[in-house]
Amino acid sequence: VQLQAYGGGLVQAGGFLRLSCAASGRTLAILSMGWFRQAPGNEREFVAGISWSGRSTYSEDSLKGRFTISRDNSKNMVYLQMNSLKHEDTAVYYCVARRGVQIRVEEGEYDYWGQGTLVTVSS
Repeated sequence: VQLQAYGGGLVQAGGFLRLSCAASGRTLAILSMGWFRQAPGNEREFVAGISWSGRSTYSEDSLKGRFTISRDNSKNMVYLQMNSLKHEDTAVYYCVARRGVQIRVEEGEYDYWGQGTLVTVSS
């Protein structure tokens, strides 16, 4: 399974971006998917996850209300809509997928990782 994330870039604080992630290869092996991020000098952290059906989602508490995860299985895509961006949202964002059914927040639970896309929010 290969994951290709894109959609990052430079945006002003208060703006929005939509990240996309395309899955290819043995996509039938993928069940839940999600996003992590890593800011400069910080550890990688969970952002949001979504079940295979899309009916269940989970986001980091501090991001709820601003970030929304969704997926389109017909296109093997997962998305992260990010609104009201803040300078502290600046990070490399990674698309992830796992063979398990449940959404997990631990990075070790994910089997597949994309290369990351950089989001820079200017203050």
